[in-house]
Amino acid sequence: MRSAALPSLALLVVAALAGCTPGGLAPAPQPSTTPPASAAPTATPTPEPADASAHRPVLLATLAASNALAVVDPDAAEPLLDRIEVGRAPWGVATHDGTAFVSTAEGLAIVDLAAGSRTALVPYLHQPAGVAFGEYRDGGLGIAVAPDGERVYVAVHRWPDPAWLEVYDVDDGVFVASADVGVRPFDVLADPSGDWVATIDHDSYTVSLVDTDTMEVRAVEIAPFGNLGFAGWEKPHYASITADGRVALPYQGLVTVLLDPATGETERIETTSNSHQHGITTAPDGTLVTAGTGPFGTATGGPNVSLLDPATGEEQVIPLAHPHETVAIWPGDAGADASGSAAPWSAVLAGGFTRDGWWDGLTLVDPLSGELREIPLAGRPQHVLVAAVAQ
Repeated sequence: MRSAALPSLALLVVAALAGCTPGGLAPAPQPSTTPPASAAPTATPTPEPADASAHRPVLLATLAASNALAVVDPDAAEPLLDRIEVGRAPWGVATHDGTAFVSTAEGLAIVDLAAGSRTALVPYLHQPAGVAFGEYRDGGLGIAVAPDGERVYVAVHRWPDPAWLEVYDVDDGVFVASADVGVRPFDVLADPSGDWVATIDHDSYTVSLVDTDTMEVRAVEIAPFGNLGFAGWEKPHYASITADGRVALPYQGLVTVLLDPATGETERIETTSNSHQHGITTAPDGTLVTAGTGPFGTATGGPNVSLLDPATGEEQVIPLAHPHETVAIWPGDAGADASGSAAPWSAVLAGGFTRDGWWDGLTLVDPLSGELREIPLAGRPQHVLVAAVAQ
């Protein structure tokens, strides 16, 4: 299986937002000013002893119903290593060279992973008037770091204005530029060569490609079921960059679209998982791993995870007990791929689905056996990724 996956963003529309929810042109749903009662934070365990001479992989997960970033080792007896205060209603997280950048409702949090602490909370250029929780809250959404680590790109939503892609200068410690992008941008992708940044525009059915030198924006509509406006479920959510440099966007477990960012040309792959899809990522072997959240719109199946080879169209579908929001790849044991007896990687899915039905935990999926392992994690884990930390 070969290819890659990405996040999703949103584009400007002067009508009301409907998110994933079908509906007419009405005011955007009011975000909650308090986190859900079921997602109360838990006590912070004592971190494991650290050896600064080496690094190890950990999972970072934004806890959207709290003010924290979780540090998790899924193979440890006590998986939750730390909870780092970052700011209320954290959404996305990106990392570079030992620093985590977290988009919250309050501002951009800068986190020293070795120290396990926030070092700054930087206000956005388009700072929200208030702080709230939930899918419809204002503030930072999708986020990505430039390959050289010098800039961080954050999608900032503030109802009823359009969203912006804001540029944070790491050395200067301030936001230095912005460009109008789509409505409620769930996610941001950074070109590995540094030439462009993409936002996946949820409510406008577009991908906004932003030139990193000029900040010029080129929007490409990606609507395999047609642009159904706010009344449709068939919108982009997250995306991923494939091995050949294209942007992969999953829709409903029925279609995955591959977008060439240079030309705007697309390729359509028919799929069979039949589940409303959110997060997607690319495994080391090119497999596109996508979270299916269940029966919404044209999708009629239950929650699942899709393992798609974009080169052949072959797909493995593994049912799940819960819907999930995002996906990361956890490395397997060295030599596992050669032996064939163990999976070289596992998929990790975050249970903090942005709609009802979310759950407080992570699900690990073995791609060879289909075996599932659940790790409880309170706080509505929304965005998960793998990072290296000193030990």
